[in-house]
Amino acid sequence: MSSDTPVEQAQQELLEEFEMFDNWMDRYQYIIDMGKQLPAFPEEWKVPEHKIQGCQSNVWMHHRRDGEYVHFDAVSDAAIVSGLIAVLMRIYNDRRPADIRDTSPHFLGDLGLDKHLSPTRSNGLNAMLERIYRVAEHEAA
Repeated sequence: MSSDTPVEQAQQELLEEFEMFDNWMDRYQYIIDMGKQLPAFPEEWKVPEHKIQGCQSNVWMHHRRDGEYVHFDAVSDAAIVSGLIAVLMRIYNDRRPADIRDTSPHFLGDLGLDKHLSPTRSNGLNAMLERIYRVAEHEAA
């Protein structure tokens, strides 16, 4: 994938935003603040088939096809996890399935999230990513 694609650009913009912060306490606060801006998630979507397994907190993710794009909505009952959802949505929401499938989540390592999340949060993040990629694979077929 070339570096001028919108998905790569979204990853780069996210990295630049995080460079503004000198320490991880500020970065965590920014992540939490991002989570507070997630759109409302209807109660009727909080059903077992939308629940992400592998997350310590409760996480639900709903998707729908919108023309050639896939739209995701997700919510968690934990502030930091809601923020992680918001980070993922910045990169993967409202994208073509092939673009999602072909995008490596290098921003996680570039941001340092892979080193600064607890093992349970890291497992949950990977479970959310796995769902996003599975949806993209299914929608691309």
